[in-house]
Amino acid sequence: MDTLDSRDVDRAVAEMVRVLTPHASRDWRARAGSLDWSCWTTAAHVAHDLLAYAGQVAAGAGDGYLPYDLVVRAGTPPRDVLGVVTACGRLLSGALSAAGPDARAWHWGPTDPGGFAALGVNETLMHTYDITQGLGIDWLPPGPLCAAVLARLFPDVPPGDPVQVLLWATGRVELDGRPRVTSWFMKAAIG
Repeated sequence: MDTLDSRDVDRAVAEMVRVLTPHASRDWRARAGSLDWSCWTTAAHVAHDLLAYAGQVAAGAGDGYLPYDLVVRAGTPPRDVLGVVTACGRLLSGALSAAGPDARAWHWGPTDPGGFAALGVNETLMHTYDITQGLGIDWLPPGPLCAAVLARLFPDVPPGDPVQVLLWATGRVELDGRPRVTSWFMKAAIG
């Protein structure tokens, strides 16, 4: 898997929904892994970021983020929050499919569709992991998607199992005696 695209965003969102839907009746006010957010807030955040990325790509926003936010109404049941994630994932997927390979939009610099796909996949998988940790679900993100995200967003990480390396690169676990990462920069923008 060289370049991530709309199909990979669809895969990541489908995996999030598959893993979390059976647990939609649980208490999503629980803290999402090591985050300061609840599981509910974390899922709403995924939807927000997927929509923000879709907007950037669709508008070809060149010098900053478009000035809008997604608000998921307080009290929305987790199953419906996952529906919002699905909708926003499809919007990103559609925007990526419609964008030509030379399209660029802003994410800390000019970013191509593959970069936005990698951002969406990373956001979805890492926060699904956070939510599963908060709900006590035994789950790890798919290795091939993790490897592709690493290749695009974190090219300078140490070698190893791509799942563990991505979890480490995004501050979720220690890796082979290396301390947990406390800040990181995703290299989505291209020259």
